[in-house]
Amino acid sequence: MRSQRFTSVWDAIEGTPEEAENMKLRSALMTALKNHLIKTGISQVQAAQILGVTPPRVSDLVRGKINLFSLDALVNMAAAAGLHIEVRIRETA
Repeated sequence: MRSQRFTSVWDAIEGTPEEAENMKLRSALMTALKNHLIKTGISQVQAAQILGVTPPRVSDLVRGKINLFSLDALVNMAAAAGLHIEVRIRETA
């Protein structure tokens, strides 16, 4: 049995490189949002008001339910939270 090495868990479990890249971006945004909410110490109800979503949606975010969030939705939530998003694009190796 031959083992494979992957640079990301998403590369290992997603079907295509495109899906893996999308999941990497969504994961990074979710982590940044969750860390921001923890750092600010606000409640999920307050966070929902700021982000323009419902408290259950914030709960899904905090619990890491990545399959429930599109890249667009996460970008909008990050912007509403006052986070600045930068994208860096480079050639694959």
